[in-house]
Amino acid sequence: MPPLSTPHLPRLALMGARVRLRRRRLPCLLLLLLLVASAPADSPATPAGPASPPVPLSAPAAPPAAPARPTDAPAPPSGVKAQDTPSDGGSSITITWSPSPDDGAGRKTVTAYEILRASAPEGPFRSLGLAPGGYTTYRDPSVKDGEATFYRVAAVTESGERGESDIAGPAVSSQQWFNLERWNILVIAGFLFAAIIFFIERGRTGRRSFIRRIAGLDALEEAIGRATEMGKPILFSPGVHDMDDVQTIAAITILAHVARKAAAYETNLLVPNRHSLVMTTGRETVKESYLAAGRPDSYREDDIFYISDEHFGYVAGVTAMIVRERPATCLYLGASGAESILFAETGNSIGAIQIGGTAEPAQLPFFVAACDYTLIGEELFAASAYLSGEPHQIGSLKGHDAGKALALCGIVAGSLLTTFASLSGWPLLSEVSEGLRSLFMNR
Repeated sequence: MPPLSTPHLPRLALMGARVRLRRRRLPCLLLLLLLVASAPADSPATPAGPASPPVPLSAPAAPPAAPARPTDAPAPPSGVKAQDTPSDGGSSITITWSPSPDDGAGRKTVTAYEILRASAPEGPFRSLGLAPGGYTTYRDPSVKDGEATFYRVAAVTESGERGESDIAGPAVSSQQWFNLERWNILVIAGFLFAAIIFFIERGRTGRRSFIRRIAGLDALEEAIGRATEMGKPILFSPGVHDMDDVQTIAAITILAHVARKAAAYETNLLVPNRHSLVMTTGRETVKESYLAAGRPDSYREDDIFYISDEHFGYVAGVTAMIVRERPATCLYLGASGAESILFAETGNSIGAIQIGGTAEPAQLPFFVAACDYTLIGEELFAASAYLSGEPHQIGSLKGHDAGKALALCGIVAGSLLTTFASLSGWPLLSEVSEGLRSLFMNR
C-alpha cells in the first residue's frame, strides 16, 4: 500500500476520534439503564390523590383553599313536647324542646327554630312561626279548645338547611278554673277580705274604730250653720265628670249629708250640674235626704239643675251664679279641671266659706291656696264613712287601711332586704327578697 500523503493525515485522525467516542458512549447508556431498573417502586400503602394541575415554575405558591361550606342539614331538636298551657283561659298550647346540638358556635349553627302544626300525625304540617336560636319554648295561641293538634320543631340554619324533629302530640287545649301563677292576688285579697269582715264585726259589737279627724268634713256643719244665720244659699258643685267616675259618686254621697243638714236648718241648697245623669242622681239624692229629715215640703226640684255639657260653658254658669246669688257657703267636691282656680277665686272674692276636695293632684294646690278647707285625695272617698259612722262603711274603710299598711310594710321590708343582700352577698337574704317581690309583683 502506498504511503499516505500529508493532506490525508488530519482526516484519518478525526475518524479515529469518532470511533473512540462511540465506544465510550455504549457503556454510559448501559449504566443508565441499570440505574433506572434498580430504582424502588412507589409504596402501595399510600393512596394516590387526585392529580394536581401543573404549576409553572415561575408562578408564586398559591394560598391554602378555604374549607367548603357544609350543605348537610343540622341535627334536629330532641325531646319535643306539646301540652296544654297551664293556668290560662284556653286556646293555647305550649311547645318545649331540647336545643339542637348544632345550636351554638359551629359550622352548622342553628339560627332559628320553625314550629310546624298539623291536625293529624300524617300532616300536612304548616308553619306557625319562628323562635330565635337558643330558645326552647313556643306558645301557640291559635288553637281551638277540644281539638287535637300535632307539632314538629325544625332547626334552621342561615343557609336554609333544616333538621326536623319527631312528631309531638296529640295536644288538646282547655280552660282552667284557676290561674295558679297569680296565687299572690288570692293571698292579698284574702287578707283584705278578712280585715274588712273583722272591722265590720267589731263595729257591730259597739267598739268604735279610730278614724283620724278630717277638718274639712268637721267644718261642714259650721259652714251650713253660717249660711243659715246669714239667710243665704249653699252652692254645691259635684265636679265635672259623669256618674262613671268614682269622684262623682263620692261627691253625691257627701251631697246626701249636706242636703239632710240643709233640710233640718231650712237653708236653700243650689246644685248646678254639667251632666244630665248627675242631675237626675242629685235630685233623687236630695229628695231622699229631705224626706229623711222630715221636711219633704221644703224640697225644690228646680234647685238641682243642668247647665251645659260644654266644660267652660258650665264653668261660666257656675261663676256667674256665685257672683249673682252670693252664697254664704261654696262646696266644690268631685273631679276638677281648670275650673278649680276660677271657682275658688270667685268664691273667695265674695267672702264665702269654701270647702274643696278632689283626687286630681294637679288641682289640689288651687283649692289649698284659695279655699278654707281642702279634702285631699282619699279623704274625699272616706267622707261617706266618716260622716255616717255606719259600721259597714267604717269596717270597709279600716280594711282598706289594713291593706295599705301591708303594702307599705312590704315596700319597706323589700327595700331593706334587697339593700342588705347586695351589700353582704348572703344568698338567704336574696332568696327572701325575691320571695317578697313575687308576693307583691307576681314575679
